[in-house]
Amino acid sequence: MPDNSRNTPRLIKKYPNRRLYDTHTSSHLTLADIRQLVVDKVSFQVVDAKSGEDLTRSILLQVILEAESGGEPIFTSEMLMGIIQFYGPYQGVLGSYLDKSIQTVIDIQSQTGAQSSEAWSTFMHQQAPVMKDLMRQYVDQSKALYLNTQNMFGLFTGKPESENGTKKNGDGE
Repeated sequence: MPDNSRNTPRLIKKYPNRRLYDTHTSSHLTLADIRQLVVDKVSFQVVDAKSGEDLTRSILLQVILEAESGGEPIFTSEMLMGIIQFYGPYQGVLGSYLDKSIQTVIDIQSQTGAQSSEAWSTFMHQQAPVMKDLMRQYVDQSKALYLNTQNMFGLFTGKPESENGTKKNGDGE
């Protein structure tokens, strides 16, 4: 008989006392245990034990918060402020961009054959200056493309730029 446990997400219940209970192993979990499930690529879903509401995103955000509190954080205050500012009309654009960027890094990690996160971490630490420069160039190019597109259509300036770079004032001057 085939093992369907790999296809079905592991059910984790969150109780009012804030405890997490893994129905697969019949044991309580910590946020560190949840993080390990993610690292091990174990599919799971966290639900409120009483209402059945899906709390997976909320718990994952707690895992990130805990990880950010210890060691060297990934998110600077400025970056978090920028993310907050994107909520609203550009939310989908940023979400899609971040999702694709993170997936690209995961794909690179898979393709390099890194056997452990420690080996990957060591490799990335050695490559950090090169990667930072490449990412800076990519962001600069993306920004320039975005701004050029906005200028081309005059979406934010109110007055499109003429060919010599000066603003046209709407009455032909």
